[in-house]
Amino acid sequence: MIEQDAPPGGQVRFGPFTYFPAQQLLAEDGTAVNLGSRARAILFVLLEHHGEVVTKAQLIQRVWPETFVEEANLRVHIAALRRALGDGQDGRRYIVNISGRGYSFVFPVEREDAPPSREKPPGPSPVPSNLPPALPRLIGRAATVQYVASLLREQRFVSLVGPGGIGKSTVAIAVAHESARGFSDGICFVDLSALSDPQLVPAAVAAALGVGLLTEAPMQSLIAATRSRRRLLLLDSCEHVIDAVSTLAEELFAKGGEGLHILATTREPLRVRGERIHRLSSLDAPPASERLTSAEALEYPAVQLFVERAAATFNGFRLIDSEAPVVADLCRRLDGIALAIEIAAGRVESLGVAGLASRLDDRFRLQLQGRRTALRRHQTLSTLLDWSYMLLPPFEQLVLRQLAILAGNFTVDDAMAIVADDGATDEKVVNALANLVEKSLIAADVHGSQARYRLLDMTRAYAALKLAESGKLELLRRRHAEIFRDTLDRAALAWAVQPAPEWTRDHRHLIDNARAALEWAFSPGGDAEIGVALTLGTVPLWFQLQLIAEAHGQVRMALARIGSSHCDAVQMRLQAALAWSLMQIRGQVEETRVAWQRTLDLAESLDDTDYQLRALWGLWSYRLNRSQFHEALALAHHFADVAARHSDLNDSHIGHRMIGYILHLLGRQTEARQHIERMVNGYVVPVTGDQIIRFVFEQKVLARCFLARILWLQGSFDAAMAEVDDIVAVAEAADDRLSLCQVLVQAACPVALFADDMPRARRFITRLVDESARDGIEFWQVWGQCFAGVMAVREGSLPTGIKHLGDALGRLRSIAYGVYYSVFLAEYAQALAKANELERANTCLTEALTRSEENEERWFVPELRRLSGEFALLANGPDAADEAERHLTQALEMAREQQALFWEIKAAISLARLWQTQGRAAEAEALLSPLIHRCVSDGDQPVVREAREVLGAMARGLSA
Repeated sequence: MIEQDAPPGGQVRFGPFTYFPAQQLLAEDGTAVNLGSRARAILFVLLEHHGEVVTKAQLIQRVWPETFVEEANLRVHIAALRRALGDGQDGRRYIVNISGRGYSFVFPVEREDAPPSREKPPGPSPVPSNLPPALPRLIGRAATVQYVASLLREQRFVSLVGPGGIGKSTVAIAVAHESARGFSDGICFVDLSALSDPQLVPAAVAAALGVGLLTEAPMQSLIAATRSRRRLLLLDSCEHVIDAVSTLAEELFAKGGEGLHILATTREPLRVRGERIHRLSSLDAPPASERLTSAEALEYPAVQLFVERAAATFNGFRLIDSEAPVVADLCRRLDGIALAIEIAAGRVESLGVAGLASRLDDRFRLQLQGRRTALRRHQTLSTLLDWSYMLLPPFEQLVLRQLAILAGNFTVDDAMAIVADDGATDEKVVNALANLVEKSLIAADVHGSQARYRLLDMTRAYAALKLAESGKLELLRRRHAEIFRDTLDRAALAWAVQPAPEWTRDHRHLIDNARAALEWAFSPGGDAEIGVALTLGTVPLWFQLQLIAEAHGQVRMALARIGSSHCDAVQMRLQAALAWSLMQIRGQVEETRVAWQRTLDLAESLDDTDYQLRALWGLWSYRLNRSQFHEALALAHHFADVAARHSDLNDSHIGHRMIGYILHLLGRQTEARQHIERMVNGYVVPVTGDQIIRFVFEQKVLARCFLARILWLQGSFDAAMAEVDDIVAVAEAADDRLSLCQVLVQAACPVALFADDMPRARRFITRLVDESARDGIEFWQVWGQCFAGVMAVREGSLPTGIKHLGDALGRLRSIAYGVYYSVFLAEYAQALAKANELERANTCLTEALTRSEENEERWFVPELRRLSGEFALLANGPDAADEAERHLTQALEMAREQQALFWEIKAAISLARLWQTQGRAAEAEALLSPLIHRCVSDGDQPVVREAREVLGAMARGLSA
């Protein structure tokens, strides 16, 4: 933000505009105007010196203090400001270029004495969106925008169809802005023009939706992310990947839910179910007439666009009567194609209206004949752009065709780096770039802290043909790959010091060029060495953008190309990336373990502590999820030993978390709590991406999950619930879905169900189901289904709960996830018992006990033993009471051994009830009373209230 004093007099009004100095905001007729920070700063300075000439040097000094910039940057932002103001339209002039001196704001202004704060400036709609800014005014398309917006509301799926350059993207963006308030979950803009591989279409859509593709079936994740949402998906420039887009759009429309609306721009219809086609017509131009006046001509949108664009690039241009028929003829000969008109108008300064008309003969006109084949699209592109290309100076031609090697957005630094020519200085490249922006051959977005540029898809395709004809295509492809290899290396350095959200904001635009460079590097004519470096450099982007499936495929390709003789350090990093991606998309399969083991072997041979720790954590996670707890404990201790040799205390704290978690599952709650509290009290949550990626999930939040569970088991009920509420709030505030799902699964849902707190449980389980549906990850969805089944049983919907739990347990078995399986199996057994299916219930309970004993997952065994006693009483066999007492006594002893007061109270309640029926009330009272006294501070918890009720019932029976 540029700091400056407000001009005297508060708000400044000129024409339909109001400028609010305190907020640095421009409004037109009460609506905020999209302006970048530099353009706003320029406007501020010009208004401050209204009527005076401000030199270019003064403007640069004020707008870019203490920063060296080229004059061309100033010209780009002046042009953007003029377009926003409609400078030159209807004869209004705001900013005049005084040749050789500078710029002056010449339109009359009114300054208001009231301080700016008395009038609330307009603001944009608070709907989440990654939409590009809309044009300040959309000439000749207002009715179209309203109609398409209405059509989109009613039909939900609309394709804007028309030839290149007619304005499909501009209209679509305007429709999206017009419709924004109707989409409470936001608008997702997907620019497909940068993609060369149709297989990347799902990844591009996922990135715009903010969805991680963590599986090899991307449609499931995309459908899950759009279901139950009110959202607009804008698919821009579909034609070159039309088959992939058609399939994706059709399936999303059919399965993504009624709240999903799709707007596509394409040169030909997608031809899928549900699509409503709107063909975009050309801008109207005046009929031929030698007597046409400028006023009459300006009633037509094609002429309005021509005049506005010419005025923005040629100071002082006004349409006069003598030139009105010529301009009208130009617009007709250009068939009202918006881009062609803009390009033509941009040449008025150098050729004049008459000269422009003389150059526009039939061979430069667009050929727009019916349906276009691929060949016709290229022909149309050539006839449009050949004309503009031939008018460029040779160096601008060179810059345009070489910039075609860049995919998606690029910066001025990228442009300077990519241009390969003996006479190409940075200054010449920057000036050429500015000129190409002014001539509408390159689009500029100056709304961020750094200007970004891109070639429109048709311009880029044309320039790429010219690049191929120049004989420098392969040279430029290699140069491009080398540049972005180095750029990604620099990004990796920033990854180590910059907070992850800031790093993502600054570097996410690199993904398109990273993909293009990788495509070349692993092609037959590419360079695998560069490809491997690019793969490693792109890992942080894939991680931050949650493009896990894409990462998995590229890492596999890199490993296949390097062979076993390659540098061990590179192999180690690639194996770690492979293992990390496998964990996310396939889970803890054998292939995941093998990749982590290879990483560990290489890290140990290189004495690389960082990657030893990563690999040990991965192998520990594998053993944990396979319920191999003693092997996992050994790996946790190994991790702690390696971490102790490292200078980062955080790693030692993570070792304590790993040890503590396993001890908790083994039933050693007091030891587990000591390790986990040590971690929670000492661990510092990392903020930089390179630290976050090492162990995937936020480690302190996970540690607190198990601390909450241990607190509950040990009888600190209120403290456990407070811990749960806080860690849920922390995870929600961090906007980290994976960590939030972990919190809900590992602590929030279990503790709420332990407490029989159904309002909390319903809130947490509903949130888990919703969050897991967003990414379509089966792992989280299975947990959500299990907890939802338990909740249904607890709330009285027995048939529904039994069905949900039975199906979910089958899915848990299929993904070989053992942790917590016994708990769900016990819940299923209790549900079956309630449904009078005692034989099936006992079978489930026996399975749970057998698994727990085989795995030594002892933490839940006291509850399983208690349920065995309860089921024995239900069976009512000849020795039911003796069998029940044996099981309940074992449950009580194990709970005391584990120092798990919660299990002890539950077992004591069951045993006390049994003894009461046997006339042993005194023994029952002696068992329960001490336990109740230990829970004085947590007396409102249901399990404590139940113990009191049992004790009270016995007391009433004795007195009677």
